[in-house]
Amino acid sequence: MKKHLFLLIISYLLVLNSSAQDPDKKTDWWGNIDGYINQQDKLTLTLVRQALKENPPAVEETLNRKMALLMIDNVMHEEKAPLRPAVQEFFHSRIAEAIDEIKSTRVEKGAMIWKMYDHAWIVKTPSVTIAFDLQRGIPNIPEFITEKSKIKELIDITDILFISHYHGDHADSWVAEQFIAQNKPVITPPGIFENLPVYEKIQHPERIAHKVQEFELPAKKMKLKAVIYPGHQGEKILNNVALVFTAEGLTFCHTGDQSYNQDFGWIDKISDHFNLDVLLINSWSYQPGRMLGDGYKPKLIIPGHENELGHTIDHREPFWLNYNRLGDKTTYPWLQMAWGEKYHYLR
Repeated sequence: MKKHLFLLIISYLLVLNSSAQDPDKKTDWWGNIDGYINQQDKLTLTLVRQALKENPPAVEETLNRKMALLMIDNVMHEEKAPLRPAVQEFFHSRIAEAIDEIKSTRVEKGAMIWKMYDHAWIVKTPSVTIAFDLQRGIPNIPEFITEKSKIKELIDITDILFISHYHGDHADSWVAEQFIAQNKPVITPPGIFENLPVYEKIQHPERIAHKVQEFELPAKKMKLKAVIYPGHQGEKILNNVALVFTAEGLTFCHTGDQSYNQDFGWIDKISDHFNLDVLLINSWSYQPGRMLGDGYKPKLIIPGHENELGHTIDHREPFWLNYNRLGDKTTYPWLQMAWGEKYHYLR
């Protein structure tokens, strides 16, 4: 009898201890603030995944989608967010799933657009796959960097890389080296990676407004046309604004971190020269009294750079501010995307 009771007590204690160690079964988090916030993030982002799956990107957002994006903002606008295991897992899984999807998706019409991390994008048409500002994550947080093997899977099926400027949330030397190793063009402003051996193999085309240039894609045995606009982030940082033309007659423009009022001289005239399909704009590019869309006049705007976790809270750029910045969707239709989401663009 005593032996039986002893075994029951031991079993109960083991179950109790197991429950205490399993975050999903804990009933209180007293004295463990970090654990509490991480578990709350985990539960929140689990709901976010489901909501995004059921409510994909669209110009007309459902209420559930708006709430899901706001939930992402709430999780990411916390000082320790990039250090939270739940946030790291969300990042890694979203990017990995996107890469798998890009590999398996065959585009027969229009373009599939994937939002990666920060202001990185993959645009895939029947003829070409283009990368803009592709990088692996937050450089100074190892747990927030996509594995090289996974990113290489994406590089293997991508034809060209455009890098807007040198900041680490846009430019990744390892990614550039992998493109070059496969004889795929990397297009940047002068100066990026200039202390590395790869620099002399990177292309630094003329930064001339409205001038169409051609770039060889050896693997595809074809050329890709693009305009490399002479943009800036502030007065001194060179920032390429790439406007790319695909063989299907589609045009895509990636602004990088364009933010210099003097450049409106050429920005305001872009629509006089070209008809733009999609503008991949840095979400914080709004200027008092005007917006970049007025010069580009795109058929669709998709903002990027939301929730860059390497930035301070005030510059992590939430989704909810896009409503103020981009405003009425009747003049320039726009939609917003979370990490790893895709959108099928059709004229």
